Amino acid sequence: MKSTFSVLKYLSWFVLLLLLPCNHMSARSNTKIAYLFSYFTGNGEDGLHLAYSYDGLKWLPLNNGESFLKPIVGKDHLMRDPSLLLGPDGVFRMVWTSGWWDKGIGYASSKDLVHWADQKYLPVMEYEPTTKNTWAPELFYDKATKEYYIFWASTVPGLHPETPDSATEKGLNHRLYFTTTKDFIHFAPTKLFFNPAFSAIDGSLLFWKGQYLLFVKNEMLRPVQKNIRVTSTFSLNNGFPVKVSPPITGNYWAEGPSPLLVGKYIYVYFDKYRDHIYGAVRSKDGKTWEDVSSKVSFPKGTQHGTALRIPAEVLNRLLKIH
Repeated sequence: MKSTFSVLKYLSWFVLLLLLPCNHMSARSNTKIAYLFSYFTGNGEDGLHLAYSYDGLKWLPLNNGESFLKPIVGKDHLMRDPSLLLGPDGVFRMVWTSGWWDKGIGYASSKDLVHWADQKYLPVMEYEPTTKNTWAPELFYDKATKEYYIFWASTVPGLHPETPDSATEKGLNHRLYFTTTKDFIHFAPTKLFFNPAFSAIDGSLLFWKGQYLLFVKNEMLRPVQKNIRVTSTFSLNNGFPVKVSPPITGNYWAEGPSPLLVGKYIYVYFDKYRDHIYGAVRSKDGKTWEDVSSKVSFPKGTQHGTALRIPAEVLNRLLKIH
């Protein structure tokens, strides 16, 4: 009897050990949410790349790091700064910088991120013939008005006071512009979105605790800024205060801020473009920011992307792509 008991005891431990890895994998696969990151590499000719994460810290490439969509619109046929959004209708929509000196942006949509509708060129700044560029468009869905906002940075010569460094910045002196749409067929006339006393690019929005947070890059060179700031409003119709926060990023050049809610934190990811690595800061209150760049990891070559929350089932389908 003792011998039989011992055998049964060891068999029980053996079965338990076999089940432990399975339980771990099952817990991961049963999670209800995951995170996705859209980004580009090189100059943007290669198109859309995607990475995923379960904790907002470790990001891994999907599709073996290969492109999901090649660009075909715009003067330069580029797909830089891809801003990806999952709408309330379950459709993914994306806008991007289609060329260095275009007066419009690229747009495409997909139900599964694998099969995409025909790409379109949206001429959002064609109405102003002297426009120099249309950079880093961003998508945001406003639940209050049930509208999609598209906003971007453009330079229109003579429209704003010249900055001390505009001559050394190829004459660029950006402000943020926007349009709205409910169907991506009809678009409201383009208007100014954010007009601070500095050259501003790379805007991104987060709705958090009843207010809209706008993260933006101060592009000024003299004195050197090249950092991320934040301002907020309770109504998009009222616009944003032009008085922004002190830099939330550190003593390095940063661009392409992308906010994401992960647990109790607001994470803001950004491109440390001089160092060719990605960084991040996080905050619990939207005012005090902790640099956690050393804790995040992204696929090699990741540039200016957008983070978003997705259902885990969407990620599970993407993980089956080889």
